[in-house]
Amino acid sequence: MFQDEARFGRISDPRKCWAPKPFRPIVKLALVREYIYAYAAISPQDGVIDWMLGGKMDTVSMGAFLRQVSHKHPEEFVMMVVDGAPSHRAEHLRVPKNMVLVKLPPYSPELNPVEHLWDELREKEFANRVFETLGAVIAQAARGLKNMEEHPDGLRSLTGWDWILKSF
Repeated sequence: MFQDEARFGRISDPRKCWAPKPFRPIVKLALVREYIYAYAAISPQDGVIDWMLGGKMDTVSMGAFLRQVSHKHPEEFVMMVVDGAPSHRAEHLRVPKNMVLVKLPPYSPELNPVEHLWDELREKEFANRVFETLGAVIAQAARGLKNMEEHPDGLRSLTGWDWILKSF
């Protein structure tokens, strides 16, 4: 599985959008600095995604996410590919017994297919939207991630790169 985390919040994400001529689309903006963090792990081979929303990106949250993945896959040994974030290499991070962490090379987000998941989520669920509350952001992120979870074929297509599928 490949793992990553991303921040979603009330700062709007204006993007290009379509409107019939001669109309010009109006997109609201928001600059409220409230965030949640989404954790995700994807198995590109079968399109399985595990995800969690949390208030922080820290070692405690990372440990909770790893435990969640471990409990969801108790009969499997999970090779979790992670980047070099401090919470992934902290001395007191407890890795479950049925899991091992494999680190990507430094400064190589292009090797992590979960980055494409975040792009897709931002484009489909967050572009050109203004959220009145942090709760609305949480609900939107959960809806988007749940929708992705229900469509493993789409995730397999998005993350199943040749070099990954041939390597594992």
